[in-house]
Amino acid sequence: MHGCKFKKSSVLIMPLLFTQKIPHVREYCRNLQRVKGLGETLVGAYPGRAMSFITQKANLNSPIVNCYPSKPIWLYSKQSVTFRADSNAEVLEGYAGAGLHDSVIMDKEEKIVWDYSSDRMIFDRGFQVSLFSRIADVGKILEGLYGCPQDIEGVVKDGLIYVVQSRPQI
Repeated sequence: MHGCKFKKSSVLIMPLLFTQKIPHVREYCRNLQRVKGLGETLVGAYPGRAMSFITQKANLNSPIVNCYPSKPIWLYSKQSVTFRADSNAEVLEGYAGAGLHDSVIMDKEEKIVWDYSSDRMIFDRGFQVSLFSRIADVGKILEGLYGCPQDIEGVVKDGLIYVVQSRPQI
């Protein structure tokens, strides 16, 4: 198949959620970033900055916005699934390798121009503080569970915070 010997591999199939990067946790919760829509605009080479904030671990209820968003688009996909291959087992030319994963969305995403003036995260300080404090709390809990600072990816959907991935921060 495709000029490769058949190898054992696995493919994770999961519901697609709109992702946001959440904490890198040390003395302060630093580099907590938020983007609208699919997280590819955050981790990919898309222009602009994500909304980001910091907060002290000793007082998670006082987040400080250190960057307002300037990404001109966000990626949207209808309710779908994403496929993620475990490329530790195989390295195929043109795909992620060396421990990285390549994810493919079943349905093509749309690029949408975002009007930040209608985004509650921009104009509602109470909502902003509440959500950012909860996100920072998740980071602090995960650091406590794993015993070291974590690089965390997560999703906020319908007011609930989902952790998609957590790994030691390097």
